[in-house]
Amino acid sequence: MSNGELYTILTNKEAKGKKGAIIAMVSGTKSEDVISILNKIPISKRQAVKEVTVDMANNMNLVIKGSFQQAVIVIDRFHVQKLAGEAVQDIRIKFRWEAIAKENQEIEDAKKGDQKYNPIIFSNGDTRKQLLARGRYLLFKPETKWTKSQLSRSKILFEQYPDIEKAYHLSQKLSYIYENNTDKNIARTKLAHWYKEVEDSGFKAFNTVAKSIYLHYDKILNYFNNRSTNASAESFNAKIKKFRTEFRGVKDLEFFLFRLTNIFA
Repeated sequence: MSNGELYTILTNKEAKGKKGAIIAMVSGTKSEDVISILNKIPISKRQAVKEVTVDMANNMNLVIKGSFQQAVIVIDRFHVQKLAGEAVQDIRIKFRWEAIAKENQEIEDAKKGDQKYNPIIFSNGDTRKQLLARGRYLLFKPETKWTKSQLSRSKILFEQYPDIEKAYHLSQKLSYIYENNTDKNIARTKLAHWYKEVEDSGFKAFNTVAKSIYLHYDKILNYFNNRSTNASAESFNAKIKKFRTEFRGVKDLEFFLFRLTNIFA
């Protein structure tokens, strides 16, 4: 299972009821292997597939073109948002390493001077190093979902590190575009403005996000056709991983698939 991939197809009728049909399990992710399995499905059924939601992996684009020629490719919104979130964390991590290096130097200097090292303690009780470590969790969430302690920590974090605040708001603006737009043309305009803000920010950590959006622009915008995601497939994949973990790995693959089918199919 560690090198297997599940592929799910939703017919128009099933999509309305959020019911999926698992049609294949392929060892590995080589496009030619996946296509060879999927093409065993009658072409009439494959041509009935109107939309496929994927991540940004190029091999998946080849699979769709090879097996579902009539389908529109949609880049899953959560993979795009994940890139933006990771860019924010990269900036936070950079500052944290700097804080660790500075603290180490201050401790060393204190020892040389035969003095006791007293770190700076902020009003919420965090040291600088703790502030940057514990700030990780609030940066993943919108402000409306912060706890009281996270709200207090965010004020200090953003005051000390304006770049983290700026990066955080860039990430949240992208989420806002996805959550508050149903018109594809309006979303196109807003996404273009966001892209320009990213370029103007000068954050190297966001370069990957900007480039990915540029390279997959049309497929990302296809989300706004029907607001489709592969959340159901990701959820099912998480269940399989948890099920596998409970067995501490899989030795008998056939029996594992048998159990998997009986429990989840």
